[in-house]
Amino acid sequence: MSAPVTIRQFNFPEDYDAVWSLWNSIPQGIQVSRSDTRAEIEKKLQRDPDLFLVGESGGAIVGAVIGAFDGRRGAIYHLAVSNTYRGQGVGSQLLEEVEARLRAKGCIRCRLFVTLENEEAARFYERRGWSLSDDVRPYTKDFD
Repeated sequence: MSAPVTIRQFNFPEDYDAVWSLWNSIPQGIQVSRSDTRAEIEKKLQRDPDLFLVGESGGAIVGAVIGAFDGRRGAIYHLAVSNTYRGQGVGSQLLEEVEARLRAKGCIRCRLFVTLENEEAARFYERRGWSLSDDVRPYTKDFD
């Protein structure tokens, strides 16, 4: 069993490198992109900084999740837990906390995306009450 984990708000810029490293250490499922650069994360934090959370143990970041709320619907991105802490409830703690914070803002519906190859994540979310949406097809457009 690893050391206890505390869930807290992400601190920018102090936590950025550790979270970036965590995301990049995940073998599948986290698609780090140009929207995850320092500048883009700083922009995100101007909107709802209380929805970007980290799990910390012994001074090290061992988990992270980004929540977003547009005033009507919520979204959850990049839930990640370090390999050493998987299976110990850290992901559940992060998910429950970001969901609670979204509900407190008045959010009544939330979406998240799971990459096609990430069956482990799909099972994780399904066990926590999330269901596969069959009413939308995600489209993406990058703006230069």
